[in-house]
Amino acid sequence: MISYRLGVDDLADMRFACSPLLETATSLWALYEPSAHVLHLPWIRQTKALLQDWPDRELLMSLVAPQVQWLPDFLTPRPTSPLPDVDDELRRVRSTPPRRAVADVRSAYSGRPLPVELERLCARPRLLRDRLADLLTSYWTSAVEPHWPRMRAVLEADMVYRARLLARDGAGAVLTGLDPSAQWSDGVLRLRVSSYELDYDAEVQGRGFWLVPTVFAKHAISPVGADEPPTVAYPARGIGTLWEQRPSEPGALDSLIGPARAALLIALECPASTLELARRRQVTPGAISQQLATLLTNGLVSKARAGRVVLYARTELADQLIGKRP
Repeated sequence: MISYRLGVDDLADMRFACSPLLETATSLWALYEPSAHVLHLPWIRQTKALLQDWPDRELLMSLVAPQVQWLPDFLTPRPTSPLPDVDDELRRVRSTPPRRAVADVRSAYSGRPLPVELERLCARPRLLRDRLADLLTSYWTSAVEPHWPRMRAVLEADMVYRARLLARDGAGAVLTGLDPSAQWSDGVLRLRVSSYELDYDAEVQGRGFWLVPTVFAKHAISPVGADEPPTVAYPARGIGTLWEQRPSEPGALDSLIGPARAALLIALECPASTLELARRRQVTPGAISQQLATLLTNGLVSKARAGRVVLYARTELADQLIGKRP
């Protein structure tokens, strides 16, 4: 059980973030155990074929072997902004003190024997840190980065949803909605984060408190550390739509608002930014902005800010119109 004690100021300072490096690391769970991540099978099939001849594949997968209790903490640095850049996160990994990198790897294995290559690298702490950082960089570029805009859209949509829930129903509704095991009472958030035994009780005390949606975690996870901001990563909403391919269908909606705006509404299955919508529709951001302005004026989309990004979402009226398509 992990318990976080949050004061009034801590709740006021609660923030949301999404992390490309966290998605990179946690995606290894889906590769290792596809049967437990069936929603990601399209990505798993593609990525397994991609990694089939990788010389470092075994070292990569040793980070999520059955005897591993959690991911080595230094590979998933705590957020410092709502939408961190993966290059900044990788720089933080590469700046980890070498001995801490070794300690994190050994802690993840919880005293169990390490694979031969990982044990050999632990004897050379700087090499261990740099080798794993290089490996994560290559894996991100090949397996995750091509899909990151789609993943980020789902994560940003979840952040907007939770921010609205926070404003409407308060922190308790947000915190208990992170995971079925989450309990919130008397200023304490309690999480049963996984099957392994862990008893951790900490005061947040102004260190910051980050909530991080993720597409690959099956339950809430929370790296613990006395000197770092408490962070809870939790399963994002809408993961079931992540790999769907839904063609836009012509019909009455096209006649009502025009094909371009109808296709744009259909593309807004999850809230998205102007740039993301332009990439999906293969048009300029300016063209998307004009269409969104018309839809916003007519009550078919709403907008909300997540960090520096403005996200657009369909309104209930738009959902009703789309539901009448043939």
